[in-house]
Amino acid sequence: ALPHIRSVRLEQPDHAVIMDAATRRNLELTQNLAGGYENTLAEVLDRTATPMGSRLLKRWIHQPIRDRVILKGRQSTIHTLIEQNLYDELGNLLRQVGDVERVLARLALRSARPRDLTRLRQAFAQLPELQRLLADNQHEAVQQLAERASTFPELLSLLECAVMEVPPVLIRDGGVIRDGFNQELDELRDLANGATASLARIEEREKTLTGINTLKVGYNRVHGFYIEVSRANSHLVPAHYIRRQTLKNNERYIIDELKKYEDKVLTAQAQALALEKRLYEELLDTLLPHLGDLQESAAALAELDVLANLAERAESLDYRCPTLIDEDQILIEAGRHPVVEQVMSDPFIANPIRLERDRRMLIITGPNMGGKSTYMRQTALIVLLAHIGAFVPADSARIGPIDRIFTRIGASDDLASGRSTFMVEMTETANILNNATARSLVLMDEIGRGTSTYDGLSLAWACAEQLASKIGAYTLFATHYFELTRLPELIEGLANVHLDAVEHGDTIAFMHAVQEGAASRSYGLQVAALAGVPKSVIHQARHKLAELESATPLPAGETRPTPVTLAPQPHPVVEELEAVRPDELTPRQALDLLYRLKQML
Repeated sequence: ALPHIRSVRLEQPDHAVIMDAATRRNLELTQNLAGGYENTLAEVLDRTATPMGSRLLKRWIHQPIRDRVILKGRQSTIHTLIEQNLYDELGNLLRQVGDVERVLARLALRSARPRDLTRLRQAFAQLPELQRLLADNQHEAVQQLAERASTFPELLSLLECAVMEVPPVLIRDGGVIRDGFNQELDELRDLANGATASLARIEEREKTLTGINTLKVGYNRVHGFYIEVSRANSHLVPAHYIRRQTLKNNERYIIDELKKYEDKVLTAQAQALALEKRLYEELLDTLLPHLGDLQESAAALAELDVLANLAERAESLDYRCPTLIDEDQILIEAGRHPVVEQVMSDPFIANPIRLERDRRMLIITGPNMGGKSTYMRQTALIVLLAHIGAFVPADSARIGPIDRIFTRIGASDDLASGRSTFMVEMTETANILNNATARSLVLMDEIGRGTSTYDGLSLAWACAEQLASKIGAYTLFATHYFELTRLPELIEGLANVHLDAVEHGDTIAFMHAVQEGAASRSYGLQVAALAGVPKSVIHQARHKLAELESATPLPAGETRPTPVTLAPQPHPVVEELEAVRPDELTPRQALDLLYRLKQML
């Protein structure tokens, strides 16, 4: 039985923007590439007040929709919450509501614990205040959410009367039902709790009769009620006392009156607990008929939570409302990567993008670490955010219809399935080429790098040609094969853009700014030097690069670019001598240095 499942809804592919597993992984939506939650889109966006709001936000992120009416309704609601500054108050109220969805699921399965009912009671207590907050709002979508999040005064009153303020964790511990709710339960509790006064009376009487001032009446779960007398006074114990237990310094006894009272009290406790369990089950029976209305209210509260959260994020992170258009176009001004801009200490350099009918593919070149992957991913994330109804990290955005988002980014093997890095790359590429349409957004990063240069270049060329000519998808195609920058001359609808870098002596500065045209070079050796590759290796690589460039024949009609003048590389001995401070060396250290320099030379 699944009483909390109310209906099954058929979802059609044309309802959602479809993303495969590789795309979800590469865009790091709710899980980063290392498998954690840090630095994901969900971590940046999720400041929801309730766990059910957090779950709904992640569902929206993983299931972006194409229904423009719903999306514009969400945008309009976020606008209203920002303009009327309601999102903070809503958040504070919703934090008191908690995870009603989970409580209702346990209630439906009759596995709800006493503290679940107190959480439900606390949630019910917030709903009238929530209604007052939204009562004067003229926005249609906000009014509808407020109506769906209806109040339950009768159930609130019942839970306030029936359940203790802070009940125990489990019903079997007793003490869940509030005093005054049931007369019979109160009488049984009085009988069980009245033991204290009766025992005190028996204790005083026995002290007087026996003359033992240290005599005590006590109780434990193993031996029940007993009279405790010290060893020193054991000779004063009357004959009708029956020994029950002997301790090191005390003797414990029982009398008929105490035994009868014990039976009476324990029976009352057992009866009280049984009655309390029955009343608790009746309480669940009273709540269950309202389950559908309660779940509808919880769903509205979760949606309010997500929209208030997106309003807060839009204000805090300077996001703008995207315009959803019917034309084939993706036009973003000063777009930013929502995650990278949060983890950077330096200001994020925003970049534009323009994809439209006669400019459907961008060939992106530039150095490693220049920002190509960030630029591509931020475009996909902005499109994704627009299709959950959220505001986006850009000065402005015009987004046309999108049916799918594909990514082929990064390189990793799948050894368990017997697939090499290149096999994984080609499998993902095949999925894109077989399923992309003219309204798909495709990110292709470094296609063909997992095999030989000419094989890889040929595959990259053919994939780009297929995407541009046959499929016509919006495509961002990053590559280090400079031969591909000739494609715009051969095929309509393509354009070259690049991310630039500037050399400063032996170092390189990445500009991270997107510019029209192809990059002039890759700066691979400079990036290797930044990574800490030994200078001798870099020096050898420079010589080999010059040798290869001079040996490679050029296509007819092309001239070789002017080689970049390389700064002369100092000899290691010279570098060592420059670092020496002669005045600080002892004669022995100077001699050791001389031998070491001779060996280096």
